[in-house]
Amino acid sequence: MERSFGVCWDRVAPGAWTKADEDAVANHKCVLYVLGPPMMPDTADTISAAALLLVEELIKAGTTAIKGESAGAHGLTRWRQLVYQCGDALKSDDDFALSRACRLAFAKRPLESAKYIESVGFHLVGLPEVYVAKTLGTDLEKAALIDEVADEMKQRGVQAVVRDRKATLSFESKYKEDDFKFDPCGIVYIDQR
Repeated sequence: MERSFGVCWDRVAPGAWTKADEDAVANHKCVLYVLGPPMMPDTADTISAAALLLVEELIKAGTTAIKGESAGAHGLTRWRQLVYQCGDALKSDDDFALSRACRLAFAKRPLESAKYIESVGFHLVGLPEVYVAKTLGTDLEKAALIDEVADEMKQRGVQAVVRDRKATLSFESKYKEDDFKFDPCGIVYIDQR
């Protein structure tokens, strides 16, 4: 479990986890796996929001550590922030803010490959993954660009963003269709700013 969390800790949000969160993982006594239903782009935000509200209930019940399988891991304080953002978005009927809170909660970025810094898990909010060329800045700058592109796709649509950014949308994936990391929405490749 320590290794799994170690690979997945959120390295983008400042203070996303603490030593106490690491200790909770190291000293855990049991594990609970929750399987969600298959997600389609038009229902992904709703299902992810329900999952984030489940996170809130698990924390209230005494859970000491939480991570999504295809996603990053956060400390309990960060999970509470994301739950609050989700709840606030639901109260104000802000679909964009809801999707963003769920994406930040359940997607992982930046992951490194030979040519790109990548996201994984954007299908959990009905978006294609975003792969940014390694040459486009520091890892944190590329992670910020991934988030910027994802926000734009949610607001303006995938095709508009692909066109305006002179990006490429591909449906070829290194993951098999039955892999939980497979994104049926595709991958947007960003090779220039």
